[in-house]
Amino acid sequence: MNLLNKKDIFKKLEDLDGWVYVNNNLSKELKFQTYMDSISFINEIAKKADQLNHHPDMIIGWCTIKISFTSHDKGGVTQKCIEMAKFANSLV
Repeated sequence: MNLLNKKDIFKKLEDLDGWVYVNNNLSKELKFQTYMDSISFINEIAKKADQLNHHPDMIIGWCTIKISFTSHDKGGVTQKCIEMAKFANSLV
């Protein structure tokens, strides 16, 4: 899968509520009602990431998750990053 150029990334971000493009990553901080809600979110993301073979970086805090997507192999954002960001948004 090819890297998206910055113009395409910013166009796609218009439909991705709360996501930002920084340092070749799509990133978002999510807040949850409970710690276990955040863990449930992580489990759903992990299942989808394995299906697509596209794994995010995540930092777990108390009722918060900082998540970012990039293609570690290609060094930037691909369509899989966009798909995973959309999936993440569908869970919250």
